[in-house]
Amino acid sequence: MNFQNLHELLRAELERRISAGRLTGSVLARMAGFQQAHISNFLNKKRALSLEGLDRVLESQGLTVEQILPIDLAASATQPPDQADPLESVPVVSAAAAMGEPRIAPAATQETVYVSAARLHGNRPRIAPHRGQWQRFVALRIDAQQAAPMEPVLPSGAVVILDRHYNSVAPYSAHQPSVFAVRHGSGLSLRYVTLEESRLVLRPYAREFPVQLVRLLQTEAPGDFIVGRVCFVLAEL
Repeated sequence: MNFQNLHELLRAELERRISAGRLTGSVLARMAGFQQAHISNFLNKKRALSLEGLDRVLESQGLTVEQILPIDLAASATQPPDQADPLESVPVVSAAAAMGEPRIAPAATQETVYVSAARLHGNRPRIAPHRGQWQRFVALRIDAQQAAPMEPVLPSGAVVILDRHYNSVAPYSAHQPSVFAVRHGSGLSLRYVTLEESRLVLRPYAREFPVQLVRLLQTEAPGDFIVGRVCFVLAEL
C-alpha cells in the first residue's frame, strides 16, 4: 500500500457517494476548501492531492484511512512475536486446498502466518450448512496475475486470510464491499460478489478487467461456490 493506492481508494469512495446522489463535485470542493476545478481534476485522475489535501478531503467527509480500506491491512509475519499477545497460526495453502480441503493437512501447508486471535475470531460468520466441519481460517499468497483485477485493494505478493465460515453474498459491512474467494471453473477468483437472479456476479476493482458470471442451477446455492470472505490482507507496507 502506498499513497497512490490511497488516492485511488479515496477516489472510489467519493465516486460511490456521487453516484448515489449523496455528494457532488461542487459540494465536495466547498466542504474541503478547494477550487472546483482542483477537485474535478482529482476525481478525473488528472492530478493528485497533497497529504494536507488528502486530510482535508477525508475530514470533510467524516472519513478515516481505515474506513476507506475495504479490508484490514496489516504487516505480514512469518514468526510469532511476543507470546504475551495471543496469536493464532494460519496455514498458507494453495488455491486447490482452500477450495477442496475441509481440514488442512501439514503436508498442504506452504508457510504459516500469525494473527491476533482476538481479531481473527472477532469476525462474524455466515456459514453454509455443509461447511460446519471445515477448518475456518486459511490463507493464500497471491501473485501479480491474481492481484491485478483487485489492485490496490489486494496488492501483489500479499497474503489474504479467508474466513471459510462466511459463504454468503450478504456484505459483511454496510459501508464497504466485501471481497470473496469464489470457485470459478477449475480455479479461484478474488472479487466483489453479488447475486443477480440465478447468477453470481464477480466484479473486479480495476475497470479494465471483465465482470465474470457464475450461473447457479436450481439445486445450487451461492455457498456452493463462495469459498470464503477475505477478512485480512497481510502485506508489507
